[in-house]
Amino acid sequence: MNKDELETMRNSFQMLDERRREILNDSRIKKLQERVKKIRTESMENMEKLMETATKSFAENDIQLIYAQDASTALKQIYELIKKEKIVAKSKSNTVGEIGLSDFLKEKNVELVETDLGDRIVQLNPHDKRPAHPIGPALHLKVEKIAKIISESLGVSVEPDPKTIMELVKANVLQELESCNIGITGANSVAAEDGSLIMVHNEGNISLLSLMDTHIIVIGIDKLVSTIEDAISVVKLETAYATGTRIPSYINIISGPSKTADIEKKILKNMYGARKVVVILLDNGRKKAIRECLWCIGCGSCIVSCPVYNVVGHEFGYRGYLGGRGVAMSQFLEDEKTSYDSGLFMCTLCGLCTIECPVGISTNDIMEKIRCKSQEAGFYPRAHGKIRKNIKTKGKPF
Repeated sequence: MNKDELETMRNSFQMLDERRREILNDSRIKKLQERVKKIRTESMENMEKLMETATKSFAENDIQLIYAQDASTALKQIYELIKKEKIVAKSKSNTVGEIGLSDFLKEKNVELVETDLGDRIVQLNPHDKRPAHPIGPALHLKVEKIAKIISESLGVSVEPDPKTIMELVKANVLQELESCNIGITGANSVAAEDGSLIMVHNEGNISLLSLMDTHIIVIGIDKLVSTIEDAISVVKLETAYATGTRIPSYINIISGPSKTADIEKKILKNMYGARKVVVILLDNGRKKAIRECLWCIGCGSCIVSCPVYNVVGHEFGYRGYLGGRGVAMSQFLEDEKTSYDSGLFMCTLCGLCTIECPVGISTNDIMEKIRCKSQEAGFYPRAHGKIRKNIKTKGKPF
């Protein structure tokens, strides 16, 4: 990010933080926070059991489940489902971004349409396609810059007015969706016992994608909880911390393909919604991750408060996983070199991310553990080697 983008991002973060502060001290949010922390802790401790339960529940609900050990497997499985298509659409999803679907489909000459407004703006940006925040991907771009991006990308002249830009992008996306038969989304939380996937959004785009002929849902195994009630608690807390609102405009619960029983109570499939629902259940290093890393509910509070992220932006993070937690996850999703390159030693270990985290993830402690592994693998700032030598030979770092 350049200086103007960082300033715009910080201003956006300040507005978001002010909005959040109005509700986060509410006693109901405090109770919800304690409940969700317990849910996430117990879920990650019982991950294998939840996976077994989800496998049975999805089968009962006529949802096709594909387990993917790594990103490469996930991409191959998705391509098998969409290889006859020239264009597919997706919603905002860090898990989909994690596996690099956009670049993969570009190599396969399959067009990918981002339906989220912020993601679409970032997708059309010819200079930098990295998001600034998991919930607000384009928060670092001023309206004048966005207008220029849209004008150049879509071949129209648009004024720097948010409403005008929204309407133009919406019209463009809806036109693209007329050619799409497949919608790809993530899920915010997954109820293993019920075989249900919960998705929250404000724009309505996920509802459109879920009604396409085939709905592909890419989720990490860390999204699993026991019941719908638990899953709803998770997404309500995520909404409060991510947007400063108590409830999103939409909460979609997907529990299978469309069907009806309105004629003599006989089950008839393929009504208005998807004919096929496919879940890609992704491990990609999660089973070997530090369990506390997997408590994350994806609200992005940690980066709003992070002094490092507010100075360097998405240079501190890994793909859609931004800030310290993203750097930490990159070590498990990829390797020590990736976490080092993602800014492992940028972190000041100040702990503000832990203070602001709704489930209390000790990211600074996790970063220290990962730094030890990185150092053992040979990835550390070379200046540290000189300091270490001075301490050994001179008894001081200087």
